[in-house]
Amino acid sequence: MKPVRHPDAPAPGELLGAHYGQCFGCGGDQPHGLHLQARAGEGVSITAEFTVRPAHQGAPGLAHGGVLATALDETLGSLNWLLRTIAVTGRLETDFRRPVPVDTTLYLEAEVTAVAGRKIYSTATGRIGGPDGPVAVRADALFIEVKVEHFVQNGREEEIRAAMDDPDQLRRARAFEVNP
Repeated sequence: MKPVRHPDAPAPGELLGAHYGQCFGCGGDQPHGLHLQARAGEGVSITAEFTVRPAHQGAPGLAHGGVLATALDETLGSLNWLLRTIAVTGRLETDFRRPVPVDTTLYLEAEVTAVAGRKIYSTATGRIGGPDGPVAVRADALFIEVKVEHFVQNGREEEIRAAMDDPDQLRRARAFEVNP
């Protein structure tokens, strides 16, 4: 089924912000995190970017492949906010096309391609040198819609309680946005 943007989703161009301060992908409270910045796009799409820092390297001077996969996963997971759905990564298939040097900004684009029941299918690309630069990484993903109980039953009680007790309903909902 063709994906449908939720009527209350952020407007195109709007910065989504971190879904949780401690998130390694987008959280501002993680000193070595990616600090990924995502913006709502048209339809069910987003754009995002992050700059590879020395703490993100694997081989000398190059981004670690796992960090690049994390950036793709975070970007793809942020799409679910446009659907207003809580979902976790079920599958992430990643292709590494070219190395990404430290101090390079990775420009990411992602879109939901289909929704079938609780399954959400999406795709993303990461480019270097600008939004029209060469593709460095790409991924296809399957996300599975879950209820907030998934996190309550599996997360650390201290963090779950802090997120659930947040008086800001928007921040509370976003805390349970992506990943298992």
